[in-house]
Amino acid sequence: MPPSDPTATTFAARWAALKNIPPFLAMVWQASRTLTLAMIILRLLRALMPVAMLWVGKLIIDQVVGLSSLPGHPETLSGWWDSGLASGLIALVAAELALALTQDILGRLVSYTDSLLQEKLVIDISIRLMDHAGDLDLASFEDPAFQDRLDRARRQTMGRIPLVNQVMQQLQDLVTVGSFAVGLLVYNPWLVLLLAVALIPSLFGEMHFNAQTYALNHRRAPDRRERDYLRMIGASAETAKEVKIFGLSPFLRDRYLTLARRFYLENRAIQRRQLTVMAGLTAMGTLAYYGAFLWIIANALTGDLTLGDLTFLSGSFLRLRGLLEGLLSSFSSMAGQAMYLDDLFEFFTSTPAIASRLDALPVPAPIRRGFRFENVGFRYPGRDDWAIRGMSFDLHAGETVALVGENGAGKTTIVKLLARLYDPDEGRILLDGRDLRDYDLDQLRGAVGVIFQDFVRYAVTASENIAIGRIEERDDRPRIVAAAERSLADQVIAKLPQGYDQMVGKRFSKGLDLSGGEWQKLAIARAYMRDAQLLILDEPTAALDARAEYEVFQRFKELTHGRTALLISHRFSSVRMADRIIVLEKGRVDAQGSHDELLAQNGRYRELFELQAQGYR
Repeated sequence: MPPSDPTATTFAARWAALKNIPPFLAMVWQASRTLTLAMIILRLLRALMPVAMLWVGKLIIDQVVGLSSLPGHPETLSGWWDSGLASGLIALVAAELALALTQDILGRLVSYTDSLLQEKLVIDISIRLMDHAGDLDLASFEDPAFQDRLDRARRQTMGRIPLVNQVMQQLQDLVTVGSFAVGLLVYNPWLVLLLAVALIPSLFGEMHFNAQTYALNHRRAPDRRERDYLRMIGASAETAKEVKIFGLSPFLRDRYLTLARRFYLENRAIQRRQLTVMAGLTAMGTLAYYGAFLWIIANALTGDLTLGDLTFLSGSFLRLRGLLEGLLSSFSSMAGQAMYLDDLFEFFTSTPAIASRLDALPVPAPIRRGFRFENVGFRYPGRDDWAIRGMSFDLHAGETVALVGENGAGKTTIVKLLARLYDPDEGRILLDGRDLRDYDLDQLRGAVGVIFQDFVRYAVTASENIAIGRIEERDDRPRIVAAAERSLADQVIAKLPQGYDQMVGKRFSKGLDLSGGEWQKLAIARAYMRDAQLLILDEPTAALDARAEYEVFQRFKELTHGRTALLISHRFSSVRMADRIIVLEKGRVDAQGSHDELLAQNGRYRELFELQAQGYR
């Protein structure tokens, strides 16, 4: 059965889910071999403590009974001491004290080691998840089904960490059960068999309800993401203005409450059934325990068992019953937890469709001829309509080209294809005469610097916000300052109390928020920081006024002289400075040329230019 099957509620499926335990333990081992070994050794030692202490306790009781029945035994403590008869008893008491102290110390060491190991595992899994997510295609992140998988995997990064302690505790209890079982088997094998048979129904009951809970949670992943989204936008600094102005709070609250109530009612239905069924199954175990306890008492009364035997057997049976109940419950819970691990491992099985070939070519440095689109067509995943189709044009090396067109004309799609965030469905894109797919992917993206309109506002320092353009150079302050000066972001940073070291954004207490235009200048500085062979500005100046955008693009034109550049803007006063303008219309090239040439053609460019010009008259 596939791991993503939300109906995985059969016993076979629950048993099959245990296949996730070995790879999970492998992840624990990889997180820290030293701590894992220490945990195993400590728990093995601790596992033998209960039976050892109970056996020593039995010996103490038998010793006391035997000594007290001696004819003419001493009547005082000093008499016992002087006679030397109690030396064996004293040694046994000392041994039990040593065992008790050792057990306490082992408990502390286990807790300490377990805490460190779980923390190391959280770090290790989180890093693996981030690294794997970084390797996946952009198309994956734009797929709602993938978002559900990612959400479930992210939850397992923290949610399954207690499974480490659970598995280790299970192993420890198994060793303890084995040691107690040996003792009980010596007296009467039926005691262990009776106890095990009585507890098996509880195991299947727990497994059944754990599987139902997992299936419910798996099925609710999309609704849970919506619920979390509503909770976030209902109480978020980013949405507070609109929530207040439009009075959205009651709407968001009621929609959240509808989802939350549905979850609550579904959970309650399962828990009610679990309460009824498990109460009956647990009663069976209780009856079995007292049946065995009566056998022990009867044999003690007939003299077949000593008082020490009675103490050892009753204590062993009591501890064994508790351990077996815990093991069965823990095993059932572990099987349920293992189902959730499917979500994590399923995420790690996702592979990118866009990757470097084994014989990938290095990206030419410098680019000599440039890029060519040859009859390129592309549809976004899950869409029937074409974003672009039959697209053909050249982007010559050292040339500054502007793309213009209405929304949906395909401008941003071209940028994504140039950076190989997507591959064409039809046609091909060439770089210096070779298909873009022939080149090393990391080198290609390293040669392209893109600033999108919806750039990210990172809640880090101003310096780090710029350094994101070439993050491996984040300690190169002169390079960061030079990038800021080129984008005019230095004027923004000059106003900040801590300058380049100022935390920006409202997410953290020491952060200062910036205006939209100030954020955009920081973002544009990233393009200069990247110092790439192809620089692209995809409408990153939307929050700037016309004069500020003109200054930015004029500076961009000057600073990219002799370098390949692509800029996208709705303002024709800015794009006219480009060497060549390509006009896009419904995913195709409508016209291309200089500003004056396109105006003279009396086509779509002129129509759009005049429409915009009327707004300034």
